Amino acid sequence: MTFPVTEHTLKTARHTTGYLACGRKDAPLLIFVHGWPELSLSWRHQLPAFAALGFRCIAPDMRGYGRSDTYSRHEDFAQEEIVADMLELLASLGCEKAVWIGHDWGSPVVWNLAAHHPDKTVGVASLCVPYLAEGFTLDAMVPLIDRTLYPAEKFPAGQWDYQFFYEESFGKACKGFEANVGNVVKALFRKGDPTRVGKPAPTSMVRVAGGWFGGGACPDVPRDADVLTEQDMDAYTAALTRNGFFGPDSWYMNHKANGAYAKRAKNGGKLSMPVLFLHGAYDTTCETMQSKLADPMRRDCADLTEVVVQSGHWMAQEKPVEVNAALAKWLAAKLPDYWKS
Repeated sequence: MTFPVTEHTLKTARHTTGYLACGRKDAPLLIFVHGWPELSLSWRHQLPAFAALGFRCIAPDMRGYGRSDTYSRHEDFAQEEIVADMLELLASLGCEKAVWIGHDWGSPVVWNLAAHHPDKTVGVASLCVPYLAEGFTLDAMVPLIDRTLYPAEKFPAGQWDYQFFYEESFGKACKGFEANVGNVVKALFRKGDPTRVGKPAPTSMVRVAGGWFGGGACPDVPRDADVLTEQDMDAYTAALTRNGFFGPDSWYMNHKANGAYAKRAKNGGKLSMPVLFLHGAYDTTCETMQSKLADPMRRDCADLTEVVVQSGHWMAQEKPVEVNAALAKWLAAKLPDYWKS
């Protein structure tokens, strides 16, 4: 049975969230949380597939994106605020709990839901970004850099250099993306390249280059048809042009607040529910195959399943069949009673 994907809006006193829904309203709930600089649309290959398997599938536009509210202060994009958005969404759906699935910046959101609200979490899955109980912060990530690939004297911040660029040159970062949004979308959403594995990621050289694109507008490259259709590209471009990059980029401006929030997690940040982590074999920024980035997750998750997907960073869009298979297998193996419910 196929289900249509429908658009919805939740308005509360504190925030408006636009979201996509698919599947029976009384089915067990999966909530898919996108990252930077995406949309609910980035889960387009997952929503109908899991609705057909018997789930109610929800994908919100996150704070600062798409049809959801954006704000003018960096602190309005701290993780604690974003988690509150998701709790409001969950309550509006008439459900006590969900399986939370995140990618990129959506991963810290679902990890925080699991760590701070285990009573609202049946299970948690993440694409590309592993769990860090200290928070997805520079203080937590820099010590885990692969120093064989990123010698400290040349690459003090390793692949996380671009995050320091936001802190030091925020306006310049936003301006660089906004100079030609369509070109940015085409340049970012590309499939993984196995030949880049073992080489420094472009994100490690942003400050030296004076910006993402050498301080100017993004150059024009062909659209990668293996990741985006023309229609997908137009939708991303329109949404990011309308909202601008202040909101999306502000997610990177709350390391201190996010670290403080992580310290208040339940159970000392240990996760007891079933956890799935999907490694991107060709993801050179969130590189988890050779570095120590995934080690804290292995220590702090009691019931962890790991799967390697032969993809780059935009895994759900580049390799949807493999991602869907890994998620379905994990749900069947670890949460069979929830599926049947």
